[in-house]
Amino acid sequence: MYKVLSIAGSDCSGGAGIQADIKTITAHKMYAMSVITALTAQNTTGVYDICRVSAEFVKKQLDCVFEDIFPDGVKIGMVADFGIIQAISDSLARYQPRNVVVDPVMVSTSGRTLLSDEALVALQRELFPKASLITPNIPEAEVLCGFPIEARSDMERAVKELWQRFGVPVLLKGGHLKEEAPDCLFDGKRERFYVKERLNNPNTHGTGCTLSSAIACNLAKGLSLEQSVERAKEYLTGAIAAGLDLGAGAGPLNHVYAISD
Repeated sequence: MYKVLSIAGSDCSGGAGIQADIKTITAHKMYAMSVITALTAQNTTGVYDICRVSAEFVKKQLDCVFEDIFPDGVKIGMVADFGIIQAISDSLARYQPRNVVVDPVMVSTSGRTLLSDEALVALQRELFPKASLITPNIPEAEVLCGFPIEARSDMERAVKELWQRFGVPVLLKGGHLKEEAPDCLFDGKRERFYVKERLNNPNTHGTGCTLSSAIACNLAKGLSLEQSVERAKEYLTGAIAAGLDLGAGAGPLNHVYAISD
């Protein structure tokens, strides 16, 4: 059985973060492990508080995983602060895992900033260069690149800018565009757009976590980067299209839509 590790924050409402990752990995019939970086008090209406785990304890969790059940893929989500980022970076350098997908969780869906300026710099310096893929959405890419992204041409410019800066493949998620929702993958050689029909479903809590975890799963079993993204997109589309409707705000996805009774 393939093993996939999620390094991220906990979402007590179950729609995003560690919980979404574990559901996604399990739906891919793989063994899920987790290193929790933060506890969040959140639900479908917003993030109400964050309790960070100490960097020392994050390191201990990482050592326990890597020294016993070594993962075939790693997904990194919410990293909370500078010390935690450094602990993760040191562990990646020490254990050298393959298939590392970094989802730069910088702003919550409800608009709350999740990283300090110091942590944002560390994220780019310490984690991005060690990744197999980074998966920013448009607001995150705008922060990283420093210019607005309003069309496909802007997305093309952004992924090439990020490649030049970090030297790793980039999947820029286009769900925030008004007219369409293309994702743009650039691996340093060529770009590819993945275009899916925009679904009329406001319940999209945890989509970024779900997509990055699904990509990590596909990479873990040896698929190419393009194939991994394509299959992850198909899985995410199905989870949204299943039409789960829970909570008073932007609800979660149905991660197990493909599992029959």
